[in-house]
Amino acid sequence: MKAILRIIPLGLLLLPTLSFGQQTLQLSLAKAVDIALAENGSARVALAEQSIHRAETQVSLAKSAFMPVIDGSAGERNQTVNLRTFGLNFSIPGVTFPSLVGPFSIADIRANAKFAVIDFTNLRRYRASKSGLEATKADLEVTRTDVSQQVAQAYLATLRADAALEASRANVELSQALVTMAQSQKDAGSGTLIEVTRAQVQLANDKGHLTINENERRRAELQLLRVMGLDMSMPVKLTDTLGYHAVNVSGVEASLSQARGARNDLKAQKAHEDVAHMNVSTIEAERLPTVGAFGDYGAIGQPTLGLEQTRTVGITVSVPIFDGGRRKARVQESLVQYKTEQIRTRDLEQGIEMDVRMAIDSLHSADVQVETAREGLTLAENEVAQAQRRYQAGVSVPLEVTDAQTRLDRARDNQIVALYNHNLARLSLAMATGTIQEFVHQ
Repeated sequence: MKAILRIIPLGLLLLPTLSFGQQTLQLSLAKAVDIALAENGSARVALAEQSIHRAETQVSLAKSAFMPVIDGSAGERNQTVNLRTFGLNFSIPGVTFPSLVGPFSIADIRANAKFAVIDFTNLRRYRASKSGLEATKADLEVTRTDVSQQVAQAYLATLRADAALEASRANVELSQALVTMAQSQKDAGSGTLIEVTRAQVQLANDKGHLTINENERRRAELQLLRVMGLDMSMPVKLTDTLGYHAVNVSGVEASLSQARGARNDLKAQKAHEDVAHMNVSTIEAERLPTVGAFGDYGAIGQPTLGLEQTRTVGITVSVPIFDGGRRKARVQESLVQYKTEQIRTRDLEQGIEMDVRMAIDSLHSADVQVETAREGLTLAENEVAQAQRRYQAGVSVPLEVTDAQTRLDRARDNQIVALYNHNLARLSLAMATGTIQEFVHQ
């Protein structure tokens, strides 16, 4: 039953997107990320959530140190006692004292309790466990961000494969049209067999590229399904396209400020630094005195004579004096870990600045690349149209058409690469500034 309940959230995500006739998953980028982040989606997210459960257990364990420990006992024993072992050796003339007493039975029914009244070590250990829980929750957000990035990258790669496949089909259609045109020119007596053969060679090459792109599309789809945690036999149809989306970059300093406040990995690292600092103070608190209370209450006596109620209450004060230097060594070890976390925090902050600056530069470069590719594609399409008209009019050779077609193929590839790099740059900027969810759901 529990397994069924865990599957329900993922099923609800998939239900609106499945076509039961074709069993094809209609998938947008936002839907792909939501499926991966669902309970039965990515294994990385599921493992990170289990880490939170472990951290919550550690908090409960540390909290239990503030509660009294109560246990009960009941027993009966039959014994004999050698009085001489206690130094009771009486000797009176005419009177004989036995050295053994018993056998007799003693019954004891008792409840025992002890409680830590003042224990700074337990208090700081509890605070450290709560900090550890917060750090684990921050780690979960880092994992969710990483999985979102992986899904987005795989989705963009699949969009690129879709665009390349569509361009290959367009190339095949153009080559087929050129073969028909060359054959018509030959049948009309204005063309030659070599021209038909050249057109057929170009068509065969384009069909080979089409087969390669079909395989690349399937490979990209499998990778996308893998990072989403879905069945790899499920066919996928992407609802987004590899288009251009203008990005208004607010500037380096503003982006850096946004990144420092939004990056989950920086939040998680600072949380780990706090945990390391709390661990140092926890060990240092072991030098402080502790105060505890204890007590018991019950009935004891011989069953045949009756039981009498007895009790014990008391307070203990424990003062650490000397432990051979073990505590000092543990403090030094914790300090090393704390300083290590501080170094990691500074290194991550520098890495964030580098990520932001490089992402902004990449986005500017990608924008220029998209504009250049767009102009090149327009020129290449015009060149092919002009070459076809010239060939049909008989004022050019078919080699001119073939050359124009080759440049058009390259221009289409350049545009696909430019749009892919542009979207990757947008994703990199979103990751660098901690706005991956805005990128996914825009």
